Amino acid sequence: MRIARFTTGEDPMYGIVQEKDGRDMVYGITGDPLYTEIRPTGTITPLEDVRLLAPVIPRSKVVCVGRNYAAHAAELGNEVPDQALFFLKPNTAVVGPGDPVVVPSYSQEVSLEAELAVVIKRMAKDLSPEQVADHVLGYTCANDLTARDAQRGEKQWFRAKSFDTSCPIGPWIETDLDVAGPGGLSISSAVDGETAQQGSTADMIRSVAEIVAEISSVVTLLPGDLVLTGTPAGVRTVEPGAVIDVTIEGIGTLSNPLVRR
Repeated sequence: MRIARFTTGEDPMYGIVQEKDGRDMVYGITGDPLYTEIRPTGTITPLEDVRLLAPVIPRSKVVCVGRNYAAHAAELGNEVPDQALFFLKPNTAVVGPGDPVVVPSYSQEVSLEAELAVVIKRMAKDLSPEQVADHVLGYTCANDLTARDAQRGEKQWFRAKSFDTSCPIGPWIETDLDVAGPGGLSISSAVDGETAQQGSTADMIRSVAEIVAEISSVVTLLPGDLVLTGTPAGVRTVEPGAVIDVTIEGIGTLSNPLVRR
């Protein structure tokens, strides 16, 4: 099931994206699927006639894992850490499909990072990996935009990772996705149609279940929080004016332009 958050020019609402007669339609639902039972409103709108928004605005935080793909760690000259490397993005970093990513004034080198994002469904603390699936609503595409020059300039990554608009997500939440399958899911990024990254979630050092469980041992995850699971090799700098696509098998494509204010 694909859960979207959208607007037709009025207040944002949620809907289920389904194909009908070869055309994607958005079936409106009441309330917020994180907190209320999914019930149709009777409103049906062609997908091309709505503006998709970030499918969730995290209640408190976005937790990211760094260096979770060995080839990506190597391309930046880093070792794979013995202990999972976590960092935070604030909810003000989150934007939706088509929204511009604004390069911060202090950076001349912003790069893309395509990532699988986990949407938390219910409060989670001290989970075992086997308990994680019951606490996940679904998955979406994410782009962990990074001011690489700022990252090199200091030991902590607040300026590099947390600037406004640095975490586009979308286009929707896919609730039925097998992220633990042996073949993994293909994950890629492109700049103006030219492929940058091409990888698979099967190459993750730590699985989704392991990541979420370990994070929950540190902080309480709340409904709507996001967990970003790392990026494959091929990250590259993107110039203002370009459009970045992040595509994950079974979910779809998230597209955002990069601009300088």
